[in-house]
Amino acid sequence: MATTTVSRVAAVQAEPAWLDLQAGVDKTCALIAEAKNGGADLVAFPEVWIPGYPWCMWAKSTLEAAPVMTAYRANSMAVDSPQMAQIRIAARNAGIWVVLGFSERVESASLYMAQVIINPEGDIVLHRRKIKPTGAERAVWGDGQAESLRNVVQTPFGRISALNCWEHLQPLLRYHTYSQNTQIHVAAWPPMFAPERSMAYHDSAESNQRTTQFMATEGQCFVVCSTQVMSKAGAEKMGLAGTPLAELEGASGGFAAIFGPDGRQLTPPTKPGEEVILYQDIDLKAIDAAKMMCDPVGHYSRPDLLALLARSPDEPAMHVVRMGGSFRAAASQLEIPALPPKDKTKEAKKVGANDTNGREA
Repeated sequence: MATTTVSRVAAVQAEPAWLDLQAGVDKTCALIAEAKNGGADLVAFPEVWIPGYPWCMWAKSTLEAAPVMTAYRANSMAVDSPQMAQIRIAARNAGIWVVLGFSERVESASLYMAQVIINPEGDIVLHRRKIKPTGAERAVWGDGQAESLRNVVQTPFGRISALNCWEHLQPLLRYHTYSQNTQIHVAAWPPMFAPERSMAYHDSAESNQRTTQFMATEGQCFVVCSTQVMSKAGAEKMGLAGTPLAELEGASGGFAAIFGPDGRQLTPPTKPGEEVILYQDIDLKAIDAAKMMCDPVGHYSRPDLLALLARSPDEPAMHVVRMGGSFRAAASQLEIPALPPKDKTKEAKKVGANDTNGREA
């Protein structure tokens, strides 16, 4: 249960360190420290922030995109890796909550579009995977399983949830999130562009910001929308030369915002190409006014007529079934090692080194 209704939340809009795992980790740690300096209790990062979203899988053929996607796999991050431990230590040093999107690599080398929520002690309290990658993404990343339906955690200042990109277009998944009583939702997105640069209007930044805003209206929750930015140099590094995305004038792709539980935008519009952290002071008491009119899993529902059937997150997916009664279940929850005891002197020096206002692309 929350012990306070007031907090400051932060949404990152920034360019990833494309195809560079360690540089991405270093930039993440610097942004966590910057968010702490800005007074944030929670900082949210975009979808697959590490090592960036590979638009080449949409814009190029599989053969043309192969060199980039091979490097992409090599620079994806394991949840139990030293790189993740570095990010966890940064969260612990800052003493804030972190919602991080990253391309997760498992031991078998399969990839997943993952999110973790890290508490101020540096513990990963939630680890989930996008349950259905979109379109061309399905050639790169696997599906999340039932445990990824559990996407809400309790904090001292409210219940935090997280979803990736077009998971926000899945009505049943949104409803399942509302059923867990989310109060502060993190919507993580890749860089999206103007309608004329998109395959269809629903792929555009404008449309997807409206999708994010609708979740605030429908769910009566605060929504923190975090997005990537892509520069011309970034587009070239990601194999997009010769495509419309390489012809952008300057950086583009960002549409970060923070919305209130009645759907209104609380933060000023961002420029599509700027790197910025948006901050907003929020009070959960504002949810009460919104819930008076509409609660989709409460007084404004008819569970006697319409209900959702969801597989229990406690039922592991079966990758191997052996006839005769024995089976091996998939490892749905990895054993994430604990961080080493805190060395306050050493970590204070490290925080000082990372705690800068500048950001490296």
